[in-house]
Amino acid sequence: MSEGTREMRRLRVGSAGGGGGSKANASGGIGIGIADEWSSGGRGIGARIRGVNVGILDEQVLALVFRALNWDPQALCSVARVSRRLRAVAERVLWRELCVSRAPRMVSTLTTGSSAASGRVGGGWPALAKLLLFCCGAAGAGVRGHFAPVSRFSKTSGRSFLSRRCGGDLLYVSDPCEHAAAGAAADEDVGAYRGVFRGFMRSRTRACLVGGRAPLEPRVRCPYCGARVWSVTAAGLAPRSACRRLGAHEGRLEYFVCVSGHLHGSCWLARLSSSDGDGDGGRGGEDTDSDDDGFTATADSDDGHMEL
Repeated sequence: MSEGTREMRRLRVGSAGGGGGSKANASGGIGIGIADEWSSGGRGIGARIRGVNVGILDEQVLALVFRALNWDPQALCSVARVSRRLRAVAERVLWRELCVSRAPRMVSTLTTGSSAASGRVGGGWPALAKLLLFCCGAAGAGVRGHFAPVSRFSKTSGRSFLSRRCGGDLLYVSDPCEHAAAGAAADEDVGAYRGVFRGFMRSRTRACLVGGRAPLEPRVRCPYCGARVWSVTAAGLAPRSACRRLGAHEGRLEYFVCVSGHLHGSCWLARLSSSDGDGDGGRGGEDTDSDDDGFTATADSDDGHMEL
């Protein structure tokens, strides 16, 4: 018998076992009033026993706390590991608010439109938050994933990653995160990038992968949601424009997309001189898309890991 049930019985027995007449009626009225308040789930000990979120578990209180912390992702990760209740609140509310605070136009675009599930994102809000703030690295080149303090995601870049058959899809892709890799040539860096589709389940890219019977990779998983992935390169859907966009060597680019619509990949970049970077605005040239999102993600420490 639960604690709540025992307390309800104690109140009812107390109300029925009092003195006769008006005193019994008054006692019974008090007991019924307490029971009604309990059943309503409004306030007090009844709400706590029934498991309603109160105090620090209240979603609005937690939202105010993290807004004051500028939605610090490291703090949010720590809080989500305290208990299952806090983790549930984080997954339902807090990660979504973090995404909105960091990339409002991008989130608005991903959650609206005919191909998007209203107010939802593929893989869930924790996965999108990790994608915004975490560079997955490049396993093939021995580059580990790490917290990415500054990121920019672009629909213009995303169009360069879509084949002509899939040109109607909407894809955000980040600028490449550049790393010096062991064993690389003196004039080469490894670039790691990530992205996300809007409404991937209804996208032309997914239809081409499924219709072409592209196999799911047996040894690769999405670093953001853990789902299985297709190799877009192996499926022949990676256009040459992706290499040009990134400033990568031809044929030395690979990327994957998971069943939830998260993209990640790596490439070998030719190092730019300072004059090259100043002349064209860096890799990929100039973007004019007003819906692109760039942001700085702050954290107290950068230990190379982000566990959501």
